[in-house]
Amino acid sequence: MAPEAAPQPLRILVVGGGGRENALAWALRRCRGVEAVWVAPGNGGTPDLASCGQLAIAETDQDGLLGACREHAVNLVVVGPEAPLAAGLADRLRAAGMPVFGPGAEGARLEASKQWAKALMQEAGVPTAGHWPAASREEAHAILAAQGRPLVVKADGLAAGKGVTVAETLEEARAAIDAIFAGRFGQEATLVLEERTHGPEISVFALTDGQRLVLLPAAQDHKRIGEGDTGPNTGGMGAYAPAPLLDAAGLDQVRQQVLEPTLRALRARGIDYRGVLYAGLMLTETGLSVIEFNCRFGDPECETLMPLLGPELAQVLLACAEGRLDQAPELTIAAGCSACVIAAAEGYPGTIRTGDPIEGAAAPAERLQIFHAGTRRDADGTCRSSGGRVLAVVAQADGFDAAFAQAYAGLEQVHFAGMTYRRDIGHQVRTPQSP
Repeated sequence: MAPEAAPQPLRILVVGGGGRENALAWALRRCRGVEAVWVAPGNGGTPDLASCGQLAIAETDQDGLLGACREHAVNLVVVGPEAPLAAGLADRLRAAGMPVFGPGAEGARLEASKQWAKALMQEAGVPTAGHWPAASREEAHAILAAQGRPLVVKADGLAAGKGVTVAETLEEARAAIDAIFAGRFGQEATLVLEERTHGPEISVFALTDGQRLVLLPAAQDHKRIGEGDTGPNTGGMGAYAPAPLLDAAGLDQVRQQVLEPTLRALRARGIDYRGVLYAGLMLTETGLSVIEFNCRFGDPECETLMPLLGPELAQVLLACAEGRLDQAPELTIAAGCSACVIAAAEGYPGTIRTGDPIEGAAAPAERLQIFHAGTRRDADGTCRSSGGRVLAVVAQADGFDAAFAQAYAGLEQVHFAGMTYRRDIGHQVRTPQSP
């Protein structure tokens, strides 16, 4: 019997320019069988990634990205952000014969439309909070008045992680409704009002080829800007994994009650969903409840998880893209835990300060990474802040105390004017410090 042919060397294009894509490129370049990785458009930290190329092509430029795939003989595209997925980038590339890790536009509606996602959850029997869609300001205010209690207000479309207001008062809910219909997230505004549920939040990511699933360790992020989980929601100020709230039995419950029914419902609608299926969950007193689905890796959970994933990751993503996850190697997960702290710009998540040079660098360490998010690089090589979340400092250790100690020590070695970060990331799993 002839020996099995060696897999074709992988030449990967990562689409996006944030911290998530910086971490994905870093992780994929370390995988077995990967010959080259390009990032488009990347950010100020992309040149620091060993053996990764940077392409000055916007994530919205479908023609340019397809041309780059052909020019560089790319045989796997990994799309990081939700916006190009919702705009049909994966559809366009697949139509040209490219294996793509990321759902088409129809599948991306899981994130791009809260109303569509809620309807799918009801159809699939997935546990989620009660909700009321509203197509006008007047309709939303009438629903709120009829309920007579604060509700969660969610912009229906993509809002870069900032479209949800968990209102504490009726006045706060009314203000959030008015902001959405005033065009904060686009002029064609609709929204979903949702019952408030209570309990810890947790993120579960599954890699899927549309039929089968590989679950990653559960992660827990910190959305609020202020210590003690106070202040407005952000895209995420830090995270840790694996989250102890979900053990192996808990993850299996998520698989059976949430992920598999959702995939079945997608298939019933004729959607071949290949990519990340991200369930944002709340662990309520009565059980699991899905807060939202996303169609891509979460950020900063992605930065937190990537260092824990084994060298089979690239082959697993390719198998998902090609619809043959049953033939992929088993994805190994490193023992221990991972901790991530975000360094944000002054003013985040509102009007931010940008353009400040980033100084210093963490001492090289096997289990410490600094992933760039909102950064750019000048022609002279100076790296500057250019977004709300600027850096993600990530560390791994055998326990959470040691992992967070190393992450915060790494954070102290870098600086930019107005640098803002929370000092209590991971408070749920860290040993309380004496006064």
